[in-house]
Amino acid sequence: MSAKNLDNCNRWRNKTVAFRVSPEENEQIETAVRLSGLTKQDYITRRLLCQDVVVQGNPRVYKALRNELGFVLSELQRIEAGEGIDIELLDTIELIAVILGGMKGEKEDEE
Repeated sequence: MSAKNLDNCNRWRNKTVAFRVSPEENEQIETAVRLSGLTKQDYITRRLLCQDVVVQGNPRVYKALRNELGFVLSELQRIEAGEGIDIELLDTIELIAVILGGMKGEKEDEE
């Protein structure tokens, strides 16, 4: 059994919520979680409760961005070769653009 943990309001997280997703939906969730820098539990909880998911730049997030951009590049090369575009790819590109746009705004605020 997993260890008990507290949320950011010092409440016990002792309820389990589970649901099924398709492999494609799972990959989209995994990509969003990697790019957010949060745990899967924190990411899904924030999204379900309509709370902002604020990405804090750190080495793990930068590595995830680099890897996802590599994947996007390979997919764009595949498309250039005459194959169709997947809606999941467009979602990933949009997510990366939002994250990078937020990081750009964060950097401008520091200056």
